[in-house]
Amino acid sequence: MSIDRIVLVFASTMILLSAALAHYHHPYWLSVTAFVGVNLFQAAFTGFCPLARILKRFGTKPGAVFN
Repeated sequence: MSIDRIVLVFASTMILLSAALAHYHHPYWLSVTAFVGVNLFQAAFTGFCPLARILKRFGTKPGAVFN
């Protein structure tokens, strides 16, 4: 699996998990959802994603967006 797909899977998992936690536990969990959303938004324009850099250091196969 490439870095691009791992980033998308991780981001969507974090959004769904934090939304569920906000619904069942405390609304402050929505701050995680907002953080992930803002990070995805800025990565679309700048190409910088902290998770992609970490995965690159571990030798994960590069994708089309994050090389």
